[in-house]
Amino acid sequence: MLVPRQSVPALTVETLDNGTFDLSGDGADFATLVVFYRGLHCPICATYLKELGRLSEDFAAKGVKTIAISSDDQDRARKMADKVAQPGLRFGYGLPLTVARDWGLFISTSRGTTSIGIEEPALFSEPGVFLVKPDGTLYFASVQTMPFVRPHFQEMVGALDFVQKNDYPARGEYTGAV
Repeated sequence: MLVPRQSVPALTVETLDNGTFDLSGDGADFATLVVFYRGLHCPICATYLKELGRLSEDFAAKGVKTIAISSDDQDRARKMADKVAQPGLRFGYGLPLTVARDWGLFISTSRGTTSIGIEEPALFSEPGVFLVKPDGTLYFASVQTMPFVRPHFQEMVGALDFVQKNDYPARGEYTGAV
């Protein structure tokens, strides 16, 4: 289990247009927002990533870099990027499922063709949203078991004002006896 204020697992993937992404060297001023999505087959992911792309400049203004990552191959990732049509959003692809599991993501098996007529991969990770500080420690995490009910990016942008103004610490760090 990932724990706030503790280091997250290593994360390195290829991106469509920005070379190799290595979280440890991303260089965000405040944090990197890592959004793991299910893949091209997920229509909810496309809508969700459009919102992320639309708000990427707002995140950047607060010192937060954004990236969307899936286990899809390059071709499927490119099709999703084209569908989302947000040129400012980085897309990473080829996430190994072992790394997805290290991040605490749930893994699902294919149920065939989706409602939009795209075949699901044999295995893929479910969504997760992580805000990682430049020192590699976890600030915020939300992990889902299915595509529904994800954190709203607009709320996150607004929360960053309070967080930064008040130097609000990452919460959920206690791992002792209860």
